[in-house]
Amino acid sequence: MNSIKTGLIKFRALLLAMLMMSVLAGCVTVGPDYAPPDVSLPSAWSAEMKDGLIVEDLDKQAPADWWLILDDPVLTSLIGQAVASNLDLKEARARVREARALRGISEADRFPTIDASGTARLSRSSGNTGSGIERKLYVAGFDATWELDLFGGKQRAIEAAEAELQLSEEDLRDVLVSLLAEVALNYVEVRSFQTRLSVANANLDAQKETYNIAQWRFQAGLSTRLDVEQAKYNLEQTRSQIPGLHTGLVQARNRLSVLLGQYPGSLKIALAEHKAIPVTPLEVAVGVPADALRHRPDVRRAERQLAAQTAQVGVATADLYPRFSLLGSIGLEALSLDNLFLIGSRTHSIGPSITWPVFDAGTIRKNIEVQSAQQEQALIQYEAAILKALEEVENALVAYTEEQSRRQSLSDATEAAQQAVNLAQSLYLSGLIDFTDVLDAQRSLLSFQDQLSVSESEVTSNLITLYKALGGGWISLVINDNQ
Repeated sequence: MNSIKTGLIKFRALLLAMLMMSVLAGCVTVGPDYAPPDVSLPSAWSAEMKDGLIVEDLDKQAPADWWLILDDPVLTSLIGQAVASNLDLKEARARVREARALRGISEADRFPTIDASGTARLSRSSGNTGSGIERKLYVAGFDATWELDLFGGKQRAIEAAEAELQLSEEDLRDVLVSLLAEVALNYVEVRSFQTRLSVANANLDAQKETYNIAQWRFQAGLSTRLDVEQAKYNLEQTRSQIPGLHTGLVQARNRLSVLLGQYPGSLKIALAEHKAIPVTPLEVAVGVPADALRHRPDVRRAERQLAAQTAQVGVATADLYPRFSLLGSIGLEALSLDNLFLIGSRTHSIGPSITWPVFDAGTIRKNIEVQSAQQEQALIQYEAAILKALEEVENALVAYTEEQSRRQSLSDATEAAQQAVNLAQSLYLSGLIDFTDVLDAQRSLLSFQDQLSVSESEVTSNLITLYKALGGGWISLVINDNQ
């Protein structure tokens, strides 16, 4: 047992020597040091700030839970279910766990590896070529290896792994931003189809009454058969629109179910009641371009990709330099198990190792060129992500304000069309106009009411798209080690 104790003391001395050598590790870190690119941004949006748009700090004015401003408890409940059960979000969370484990592997590579081994072997040489003696050999021991990171290659690998982890976290946030927007958009679409169905059914009832009046007047000899047939085709034309609207409603409801990680049709009962389209707030804070880029996960992801690739250039550059390792082992070796733990069975070895590529036909330098080219591509992708983000916000701003103008015009037209229907029916019953005027007025009213319903849903949908473009919704997501 004394031999084992003595061996362990020497083995600890070996580890201490390795620890002292590690002080030198990382003294030189080759490759470029990463610094976020300095991007020149416009100071304000080019879109006109009107119809409730205000330039306010997004952190202060735009809540992370932006859907709450629509004041719809059903939508809030659906979003909560989607965050808990959406499959794309679960997959993104799994990718974060994968990246976290890969970072741990990179960090572990900086430390020594210690292996324990034991062998019991029975061998016998040939009697024709040797002694023919049977031998037993027992071996037990520990082996340690430590590659010193004198030129920072491992440190760069850790930097790359850390950036990859942050990249995967931004991916998760990006999935969340898209998910929240898609749930809200599909919910608004469900309410839009329900509203359009209500409009169509209401007009259908009114046109049934008109058809009955036309039949009564024909039977009383006050009009011709033509009025009856015209009223009938007007009625059936409206009836023909209902199946298509119902199909759209079911499809939107099924898409919403899948976003919640549920089977299609599972929301049929929960969304059976027809409710109004959520109304947008009076004011919407949009901040400045710099605010949007700070909140956009896709832009943040592109920046982390650039950081990771910059570190990879350092990893490739480190291959140009020699690799220093410390090797050591301590063990016991004997021909019999009884003698294995005696002092004379002790073995040990310790020493440095160096490897340096002398000739590789330019492979290492070409790999540095590859990584540098990929770094350049990552920078271009980052700049492209910025342009795309600014474009999406600008387009969303214009769409939101212009659709509000369109909705107002359609609202005025619908009100006028309703007055026209009332007047046409009164004048027709008085015999002052033809029946075709009544039919034209009813068709126009249905068309304007339907367009107004679509426009109202478009206004709300455009606001949702605007919040998505501004990167809203991910700030409340906490990513932890158990994610």
